[in-house]
Amino acid sequence: MSIRSDTDYSAVVYDLDGTLVRLAVNWNAAAADAIDVFEAAGVDVGDADLWSLFERAPDHGVDDDLEDVLAAHERRGAERSIRLPHADHVAEWDVPVGVCSLNAASACRVALDRHDLSSHVDTVVGRDSLATHKPHPGPLLTAIDRLGAEPSSALFVGDTERDERTAARADVDFEWVDDPGP
Repeated sequence: MSIRSDTDYSAVVYDLDGTLVRLAVNWNAAAADAIDVFEAAGVDVGDADLWSLFERAPDHGVDDDLEDVLAAHERRGAERSIRLPHADHVAEWDVPVGVCSLNAASACRVALDRHDLSSHVDTVVGRDSLATHKPHPGPLLTAIDRLGAEPSSALFVGDTERDERTAARADVDFEWVDDPGP
């Protein structure tokens, strides 16, 4: 395990996609369905990318519909997800473990179930769990709080610069995934 062993943590929180599993989401189909949500509401989105559509959705009152569409794609992708090498470390911790993800919480749970990780994960905070999302520190701090820990004694494990920024903003130790796998 690449996690620093010289530090005792009271909780560990993992990112999901790219860290524990690789979701098999057809993002092109998700984007097309997202555009359909906007068009059904009479909103022309031009050539906007999926993330900008997600950010614009509340301004047009389609955020719940868009979330439903994206979460459905992510759940299907979670059902076909690939377990990554770092998932093998989740059960090794003697402290509470959580997941903090930009994916829908329901998709996270599907992936955790698929790869027999659910019994080792005490809380899941997804994109749809709070009004804020990574890199805002709120989701990570919520996961840590639910685990009964303090940020100063927690570790966040992730695979992106967004994960690293989230940890820094929450004043939580961060560990990069050493080998994200296939």
